[in-house]
Amino acid sequence: MSSAIKRFFGVGKRKTSVARLYLTPGVGAMTVNNRPWENYFGRATLRMIILQPMEVTGNTGKFDATINVFGGGLAGQAAAVRHAISKALLTLNPDYRKPLNRSGFLTRDSRKVERKKYGHRKARKRSQYSKR
Repeated sequence: MSSAIKRFFGVGKRKTSVARLYLTPGVGAMTVNNRPWENYFGRATLRMIILQPMEVTGNTGKFDATINVFGGGLAGQAAAVRHAISKALLTLNPDYRKPLNRSGFLTRDSRKVERKKYGHRKARKRSQYSKR
């Protein structure tokens, strides 16, 4: 029983996206929804966002990640994965709190789309006022 693989769990959220992931010691391979992460996140900027917590803590290429993400679009999902990686790294080593917090990766970005109000065209935009 002592030969169990060390796994570190993290949940991250952004807008309507939720990411759940497990970090295991490895070579840096990541799978997102049973697909290679390079195929899932096609844009290089999204892949850069995901790797930011690893670079800040100096763990690039040291962990494999199995990620399950749903809801929202690709950008929101990438930010949710970044949040989840940050929280998983925190369970791995509490000393990572200072660099991760300084970079703002532990704070849940609570900005969501504001709902549309009746009598308005969008959330805040009103219909045009005509004086005459």
